[in-house]
Amino acid sequence: MNECIRDAKEQGRKGVCILSSEGRKREFLADPKFLAYKGFEVADVSDCGINLMALPFEESAALPKFKECAKHPAVGEDGFVLYYTDQCPFTCYWVPRVRQVAEEHNIPFKTIHITDKETAQHAPAPVTTYALFRDGQFLTQGIQSDKKFLALAGL
Repeated sequence: MNECIRDAKEQGRKGVCILSSEGRKREFLADPKFLAYKGFEVADVSDCGINLMALPFEESAALPKFKECAKHPAVGEDGFVLYYTDQCPFTCYWVPRVRQVAEEHNIPFKTIHITDKETAQHAPAPVTTYALFRDGQFLTQGIQSDKKFLALAGL
């Protein structure tokens, strides 16, 4: 974290921001208590409990905000819908396995592979590495194994 802050200051940035969770640590998100200790403050909160935390370097720096699509995560489709990127190597391993187990159990499952900046910036969730929805509602940013997915599906 110290190197990130140092690097951002050297580049003349106005601050640093990072995703965390509301209240407690959640998998694949930064620890909000550690960030607060480092001087970060909550800049915005999504409906699903994911926070955008910021460390401004100048008092006059405007705090970042979520886009509405990230602040209010939802999709207009039934069944499971997964938005994901290749940012984490585990998605390359688990997404095809989850897709296969969904097909084997006739579970409606659609994947949207985010491969460009524009799509990522308009994704319907604050996290683009892995955002799983069910019947339109955001479920988790935690990467699912085939067994975890089946448990979410009630099997």
